[in-house]
Amino acid sequence: MLAELKFEPFMAEHRLHVFCDPGTVKERIILEKILSRKKMAFSGLKEKPVSITLEDGSMISWVMVESGKSEFEKQTLVRKGLEPLLEEEPGKISIFVEGDERLAETVLYATWINGHPLSTMRKKKPKRLEEIFLSGCKGDFSTIRAASLGNILARDLTALPPNELTPGTYRKKISRLAKEKGWEYEEYDFEALRKMGAGAFCAVAQGSLDQDAAIVRISYSTENAKKKIALVGKGICFDTGGHNLKPARYMHGMHEDMNGSAVALGILLAASEAGLDIEIECWLAIAQNHISPKAYKQNDVVKSLNGTTIEIVHTDAEGRMVLADALTLACREKPELLIDFATLTGSMGVALGSRYSGIFGNEERLLDLALQCGKRSGERLCSFPRDLDYEKELESDVADIKQCTLEGDADHILAFRFLSKFVDEGISWLHMDLSSSNCKGGLGAVSTDITGFGVKWGMEFLQEWLSGGKMA
Repeated sequence: MLAELKFEPFMAEHRLHVFCDPGTVKERIILEKILSRKKMAFSGLKEKPVSITLEDGSMISWVMVESGKSEFEKQTLVRKGLEPLLEEEPGKISIFVEGDERLAETVLYATWINGHPLSTMRKKKPKRLEEIFLSGCKGDFSTIRAASLGNILARDLTALPPNELTPGTYRKKISRLAKEKGWEYEEYDFEALRKMGAGAFCAVAQGSLDQDAAIVRISYSTENAKKKIALVGKGICFDTGGHNLKPARYMHGMHEDMNGSAVALGILLAASEAGLDIEIECWLAIAQNHISPKAYKQNDVVKSLNGTTIEIVHTDAEGRMVLADALTLACREKPELLIDFATLTGSMGVALGSRYSGIFGNEERLLDLALQCGKRSGERLCSFPRDLDYEKELESDVADIKQCTLEGDADHILAFRFLSKFVDEGISWLHMDLSSSNCKGGLGAVSTDITGFGVKWGMEFLQEWLSGGKMA
């Protein structure tokens, strides 16, 4: 549950003042003294917020936001201003925003997502923020509230340890959520997928002792739905690397390899909460990549659901395998647009680090819109080459296509070229490689290492796509 938003002035013990013009600062005399002591000019607040505990014991933070700053920069400043306030786990916070509704959205988003602690196994549970008192700006903040709920869901799921979030327990959680929200729920379990001929997915899933892997389909729609979209997410609940076993350093944190599915589910929740007039089918490829006598291995040749045969080159390239059959199932329902999300390749992290995520697509107009929505949402994207001649590296002597190469050069591009074999012609498609799913110290509006990157972007993108994609 998010903190309740109230449009009324209230002097809580924890206060945030976000302004553009220093002349609007209520506590100007106090702030001037603080800045003088720190040998800072007012302009210094454009880069670094200031907070102080007052004589009455209350704490206040001041943030100065320039209108010309990017959304990412605004989010970062607001988050830094909030951090000392939220560290004390207040039940209430007062916020004064001197600015427009868009700036208030930025402030509320950062407050909502950071005021809700992530799930933890510690004995002492952190307290969540219960009330936000907003003054200085009013508006309809239902959409940003919905995006906040989606981001929190994605981060909460990603944070769960692998013994708590197995494919079986994950499916139960999704089923309960679908029932609660009135979504349609359907699942194709391992045996059903084997009989259907989903050899790419089953090759990965067959190494698990518990045959609890599945491709889950969740559907949301309104009576006035204007368009139909499919969201596909990689849901590898733990990735050992299989027979090509990961070293300990790289296996640590692999419970987060299901983040793509969590992001897709978070977007579905946000769209549902916001009541967007759209039909969404969410396909989640949920499995684990284990090492066992039954696990798939190098030089195996498997047949995917669409009939394409795949030569296995490296068992740690399991994400593109489970996505291949999930994309095929999604395409059979003829969506107008298909977007998949995955923590797919290490090479994307090498290319971008953890502050941007990578985006590919089969249409320039979609890529342009995706990049614009990245800037507007504060979740930044970078596009990469996707030329057909990259596929030469995936030519196989024994199958229709190689899964990857052993060299690993440009693997993020090769993964896109591989996945393109499972997207039907005529379907618009975007592929997001989530290199910024985890950023040490937080990213943009998010204070935790786990970022939930993609949910806010997804809401921004869906709204623009529904309106015709004519973003200014």
